[in-house]
Amino acid sequence: MAKISQVSSKYIVHTIIEIDGIVDKPDVIGAIFGQTEGLLGADLELRELQRSGRIGRIEVSLETKSGKTSGSILIPSSLDKAETSIIAAALEVIQKIGPCTAKIKVQNIEDVRVSKRKFVIDRAKDLLKSMMDNVIPDSQELADEVAYSVRVMEIQEYGTDRLPAGPSIDESDEIIIVEGRADVLNMLKHGFKNVIAVNGTSAPKSIVDLCKKKTSTLFVDGDRGGDLIIKEITSMAEIDYVTKAPDGKELEEITKKEIHKALRGRIAVEQAKLEIKEHNGGLKSAKPRIQSVQKPRFSPRRFEQSRRPEQSRRPEQSRRPEPSKPVKLSAEEKKAFKDMLEDLIGTRGAYILDTKLNILGKVPITELQTTIKSLKSGVHAIVFDGSIDRDLVKIAEKTTVKYVVAMDSKIKPSDTRISILTGDDL
Repeated sequence: MAKISQVSSKYIVHTIIEIDGIVDKPDVIGAIFGQTEGLLGADLELRELQRSGRIGRIEVSLETKSGKTSGSILIPSSLDKAETSIIAAALEVIQKIGPCTAKIKVQNIEDVRVSKRKFVIDRAKDLLKSMMDNVIPDSQELADEVAYSVRVMEIQEYGTDRLPAGPSIDESDEIIIVEGRADVLNMLKHGFKNVIAVNGTSAPKSIVDLCKKKTSTLFVDGDRGGDLIIKEITSMAEIDYVTKAPDGKELEEITKKEIHKALRGRIAVEQAKLEIKEHNGGLKSAKPRIQSVQKPRFSPRRFEQSRRPEQSRRPEQSRRPEPSKPVKLSAEEKKAFKDMLEDLIGTRGAYILDTKLNILGKVPITELQTTIKSLKSGVHAIVFDGSIDRDLVKIAEKTTVKYVVAMDSKIKPSDTRISILTGDDL
């Protein structure tokens, strides 16, 4: 007799059976064949379907407890959906098995192809991953590998000190000075060819000579060692700008995006020396200078012309300091001041704000007092990367400024009518 297994079937009928008595498996199978015989017609006769292999071996599992029998029946089928459903429904007409009352209930009809399809998809994913890892790389990977190899080949030795350098050191008007050979390789990998390494913590003669002729940027690791190199190199060579890799990262491991971000945020060497002194010997990793795309660079003259006529006609009035009051900020004001102050860290810049906390412009802190003097009115708040001193407060008191926000302050809040806020207050 030709029979099919569950593996080769398309569907499996899952049923549960409950019998008020004790029976054996042959009793159940005999009842299935006997009580469905002639019920569905010749084409769906279970014996003929099993003989032709369209119905597989019927699996019966029974358990007897307290004089009653319960269990499950599995019937594999290679018929179509409709015919399989008819066979499943026919099982529920069985009401007696042997002398005992029985109840058969179809739980579900499982589509075996679904589980097979899931297996195929999972296996295909594994095979594709293996192929991508081990088979020949695609054209883009080949191009990247060739480009990297060429850039690595471009590294050369410069000067009598035989320093690792890129091929554009002599031709470029600007140079980037890094710590070691690995840093040069990473910069070449990302397309920077005007790079040279100091190979140590002191400035070789070749570096000193280059800095006299070219605009130089010292680019160091984002750690304590980077700060030490900044101190050493800037004391020996005429460095113009300084920048650092992100905190805790080395230049040889950072990405192209991080390199561009660090170079955009470079600061003048004088400012770097000052920040190292202010932060007890450590320079914060450089952040890009904030210049709003929508808002042009702040111009006191242009702002003076754009003010409303009634503002420009208001006479300058000297105001006497009033007793200070506790600074009361709304949640919106506090968040705005805090975000702006964080944006300005490392930029040595200042934001000029109106009453709606819109940024009217940004100026270097060296031009802040001059700008406030020229405006006189229309300025509601000042946020800057620095320390509040007496001169700035005196100038602000003669204007409409209400808030001055900075990293720290040398003035007590009780000494001025203006609300003074520092990073700690926010």
